[in-house]
Amino acid sequence: MFHHAGGSHLLYRGWAAHFPEDWELCLLEAPGRGHLQMLPLIDDCDQLVDYFHDALAPWLDRPFGFFGHSMGSLIAYQLTRRLVREGGPLPEWLGVSAYGAPQGEAGDDGSRHLMPDDELRDWLRNAGGSPPQLLDNDAIWRKFGPLFRGDFKLVDTWAPPRDPDPLPVPLSVFGGRGDTLIGEGRLLAWRAFTRDFRGLEMYEGDHFYLTHHRRPLAAAITAATRATAPDS
Repeated sequence: MFHHAGGSHLLYRGWAAHFPEDWELCLLEAPGRGHLQMLPLIDDCDQLVDYFHDALAPWLDRPFGFFGHSMGSLIAYQLTRRLVREGGPLPEWLGVSAYGAPQGEAGDDGSRHLMPDDELRDWLRNAGGSPPQLLDNDAIWRKFGPLFRGDFKLVDTWAPPRDPDPLPVPLSVFGGRGDTLIGEGRLLAWRAFTRDFRGLEMYEGDHFYLTHHRRPLAAAITAATRATAPDS
């Protein structure tokens, strides 16, 4: 499970209780935060995909799936593409949440990493998901601001592939009905990026709708993954 820009594995804290007991949830952490805070930030998409590819390599000898939220969706998608290029093994299922299908050129979604501090903090307030004390306290912001800028630079400067082949992996999409950042059209556009589109599920809430729907989302992920199993 891949976290959002400016976030950490804590996005998924407590989710394991809602999944089957014989499943193992890998709550991945990008460098520069949590127990990896001593490592330098990675602000390039390909480099972060390389990092996770190496970290996950020992675990890809068993059935697995990917789920990403926001920036995490981009990483999960790009990592899946890399595994396809290398000839596998491939995830049995890919879930993307609150992230629009790739379109246009690098920077089409804005240049948030270049915003002045006050403007970026206002943008984050409107997006939701960030504790008010982080955005309102200058001392705390000085610590976490570079983390947001690094992650946003990764997303803002990523160049979408031109006419990519649809993934040979089942793909499901999730979103919040009140998300002002990603509309339903951008979410449905993912159908062109897979040979097996498993549909779009919308939930009440904004860009961080998933924090209020852990149980139904876990059930949806479980059902979608089981539906793709060879013996299903």
